[in-house]
Parts: sequence; C-alpha cells; structure tokens
Amino acid sequence: MTTPMTTQAALSAAERAAYGKDARKRAPRTCHGWFEADGGRIDPVEVLEGQSATRVPELVPIRYGRMLESPFRFYRGAAALMAMDLRQLPNTGLTVQLCGDAHLLNFRLLASPERHLVFDINDFDETLAGSFEWDVKRLAASFAIAGRHNGFSAAEQDSAVRECVRAYRTRMRAFATMATLDVWYAQDDADQMRALMASSMSKEARHRTAQATAKARTRTHLQAFAKLTRITADGRRIAPDPPLVTPLRDLLNDPSDDRQEKELRSVVEGYARTLSSERRFLLRRYRLVDMARKVVGVGSVGTRCWILLLLGKDDDDPLLLQAKEANESVLAAPTGAARYDNEGRRVVTGQRLMQTTSDIFLGWTHATGLDGKGRDFYVRQLRDWKGIAQPETMDPALLRLFAHLCGAGLARAHARSGDPVAIAAYLGGSDRFDRALAVFAQAYADQNERDAAALAAAVASGRVRAAIL
Repeated sequence: MTTPMTTQAALSAAERAAYGKDARKRAPRTCHGWFEADGGRIDPVEVLEGQSATRVPELVPIRYGRMLESPFRFYRGAAALMAMDLRQLPNTGLTVQLCGDAHLLNFRLLASPERHLVFDINDFDETLAGSFEWDVKRLAASFAIAGRHNGFSAAEQDSAVRECVRAYRTRMRAFATMATLDVWYAQDDADQMRALMASSMSKEARHRTAQATAKARTRTHLQAFAKLTRITADGRRIAPDPPLVTPLRDLLNDPSDDRQEKELRSVVEGYARTLSSERRFLLRRYRLVDMARKVVGVGSVGTRCWILLLLGKDDDDPLLLQAKEANESVLAAPTGAARYDNEGRRVVTGQRLMQTTSDIFLGWTHATGLDGKGRDFYVRQLRDWKGIAQPETMDPALLRLFAHLCGAGLARAHARSGDPVAIAAYLGGSDRFDRALAVFAQAYADQNERDAAALAAAVASGRVRAAIL
C-alpha cells in the first residue's frame, strides 16, 4: 500500500500523521537496520551485463574500468544492483518522487535561472515514484563507502551516516509544520547555507567551502566551451578527444552520409517542442553547428550521450547542450511502476518535481538512430555553475558536515512530492531510524565490496573486458 502523492488535501493533518505512524506496523523503524542478500540473488555481473547489452559496445569496457577504480566508484555504477536488493526489504509505502541514485556525488552546487548558486540533487536518470527510504538508504550507504575509501574508522563512518539521516529526519519534521507553498518554495541557497554552517566548521573547512563556492561560479558554459571546442577552417567546432569525445564526423564511415546528422537535428527540433514558448523563442536565437558523442559519469558510460554545439550571434556566443539517452529506470521492475511513454519525459518530470530550480533548457525528445532503433533522450545544458564535492579530500568532520547538507537536501526534495506530515510522523523524534540506517549502511558497504570483487574476478577471467582511461 502506498500513499498517493496527490491526495494529501483530502486528509486532515491528523489523519496524515496517523497514516505515517501506522506505516510502522508494516515496516518498524528498527527493521531498516537489517540487510542480508537474498539467497536467490542474481549474479551482480549478470545484472551489469544486462544493462550493457543495450549500450554502445566499444564504450562498455570504459564503464567497467571506471567501476573497478574503487568500491565507491563501483557503487556509483551499481544503482541497478541496489534497486534489486531494496525490493527484498520491508517497505513503508510512504511514496515520494525518488532520485533513484541518491549517492553523495549526486548532490552539488548548481546555478538557478536567477543566477544564484544553490545546493541540490543533480542526476535524475533513475527517478521514479517509490518509498522514501530507498533514497535515504542509498545516500546513507554512500557515506559509509566513502568513509571506508578514506580510511576512516567504523565510528567515523557511522557518525557521517547518522548525521545524514538525522538531518533528513529533523528537516522533514520541520517541513511537516510548514505551509504547503513554503515547502514548495524552500531552497538551499549556497551562501545562506555556508553562513549557517560556519559556526560548526573549522577554519580550514570554511576556507575550503568558500573555495568550492567560488570555483563553482567559474564552471560556466563558457569554460566548457573553451575546453571542448576549437577554431577550424569551417569555424568553431567540437575538438576530438576519442574515445571520450568523438565528433559525429569521425563516427561516420562515409563523410557524405548525413543521416545521423539529420537525426540529431531532429532531436533538437523535437526537444524544442517540449520547452515553454519563451524558451523555444530563446533557443531559436541559436543555430546548431556541430555535435559529438561524449562519455559521461560512471553508471551512464555506454549510453548514447551527445553534446550539441549551437552558436548565437557569432563564434563566441555559444550554447552547449547535452542530449542524453534515457532508458527505463532501474526502479521500474522493483516498484512495478507503469512505463512512461517517453523515458526522457520521466527524467524531466522527476527533476522538476524534486529540484527547486531547474535548467531553463531542460526538455526531452525521441529519435531513431542509424540502426533503426528509436531511443528516448532528455536534454539540458552541458555545464552551468556546477560545483562537485571531492569526498576523497575530506576529513571525518568535513564528511560529516557534507552528510548533513545532503540529508537535509534530500528531505527538501522529498517533501515537495511526498507527504512530509506522514513521513515525519513515521520517523518520529527519536534517533531510532538514524541508528538503524547506520547498521544498514555498513552491511550494504560489505555487499558493495563483494559485488566489486565479483566484477574484478570477471575481468580477470576474461568474462568481461575493462579499459582504464
């Protein structure tokens, strides 16, 4: 049984709280501390190979190579494995729009359309409706895994996990007391957050946080433009860096074959129809001049991702868009959710539900490739004021502080689509849920290491091939 995300108005606050407390009968808070892999659990390498079957074959070894760099990197690419495991666990039925891949590196500094720097979730490839605790568990486990990677003690790892979950719980309880519009308007402005957290930060942490904020403001589309393009005889074009960045002209066997170019132009035309009228007007100020396939992330490696170079009034007036293939969410089978008519639309809908401010060029489309297969895409700007955390450089205190920011940010994202009154009532005022998830995070970190070892063994045996770039 799940709580409909759109029927809160039909119930009183007391009824919503009662529903949340009643969920403890289905899934007691202490039960979330238990994890043991199901006896019939599918071979993790088989799951990864299943995902790879639909990806660009020559890029799949890069994905495996990146996942083998560390257990934390493996975790970033293993959302499908965790979704499979979470399906076996008790379920609260308190539904929100899930990120679906809420590990700590999916929280970062982003630019709002008003040009403010905000802290929010960035990646929504796996977004879907489901029980709130799935995201909390994935986020909590990521802190245990990151702490292990840094050589922190078990107590230091647990401290970060518990701080993450405590921040989620206490902020959700705060949202439960707020007016509906106030919940919707809430956002985590980077400067306000930095000022708020300064009292609990060391001088070194304050300095590093200020540096991160300043650096994020330099990571603009113009910086990406300078890095990814060059002047040619034909004008400004995307610079090749194969296999990570491969211009379309270098992918075609026959330079005169313009079918793929026409198809990608149709991506832009179809995508434009999903924008609001004023943003379509803005997009028409630019012309498409070049496109390239780009390798992105860890879990996404091998999916079809294109960067599109558009120019405005001249060669120094760019717009860089990323058109990324959207496949069925890894949560679809575990949750039994109905399939979307367009997976790109699923991503965009989830992002707009969870983020306080989204990219003005966010949209979706569908296109057919040279192989005759139709694929869904979502489109956004390639880079716009993005500040990315570096957990490997954090000491235990800074990791704990970052855990607080992520937990509180996830609560804000969930409160927009879910019922903060019901979820807060379920979580309660004690730390019972926090302590349970600290136990879960350690157990799942163990499982993650076993799965990473299974992939390493598959590479060593020649079952799959990995490439380190």
